[in-house]
Amino acid sequence: MSGRIEQSVRYWAFLLIKICVAAVVSGVLLWSANLFWAPTRFFDMVPYLFGFDLLYTTVTGLVFLASYGLVYLAFLDQRYRCRVCLRRLRMPVETGSWSRMLQFGRPRLEYICIYGHGKLNVEEIQFTGTEHPKWKQHQDMWSELYGTKAPDLDP
Repeated sequence: MSGRIEQSVRYWAFLLIKICVAAVVSGVLLWSANLFWAPTRFFDMVPYLFGFDLLYTTVTGLVFLASYGLVYLAFLDQRYRCRVCLRRLRMPVETGSWSRMLQFGRPRLEYICIYGHGKLNVEEIQFTGTEHPKWKQHQDMWSELYGTKAPDLDP
C-alpha cells in the first residue's frame, strides 16, 4: 500500500514542480516587461501603468496568455505520463469502430507505458462532456502479452 502512495505522491509532485517552473518563467517575463517601463509623472501623481499605457497593457496581456499556456501545457503533459515511472506514454493505438460498435466498442486511443506499467484509454469523441481517461495498471504486461512468464535469457 505504501508503494501506491509513494507513486501517487511522486506523480502529483512532478505536476507541482512543472507548475512552479511555469510560475517562475511567468514571473521572469512580467519582471522583464516591468523593467523597461518607468513610471511617468502626470500632474504630480504616478499612475499605475496597466490600463493607462496601451503598449504596457498589451505586453502584460501577452505575458498572461503565455503564463496560461504554460500551465495548460503542464497539465496536458501530465495527462499522458505513466502513473508509475513518469515517462511519456507511447504507441497510440486506435481501438473500436463506429460501424462495429457492438463488437469492438466505441473508438478510443490506447497509450501504453513501454515498460509495461499500464495503459491509458482516451475516448475519441466525448458525448457527455469531458470524460476522464481511464488508467489501467498492469503487474507485468509483457507476461500477459506472451501468455507466460518472461523467458530467462541467461544459460
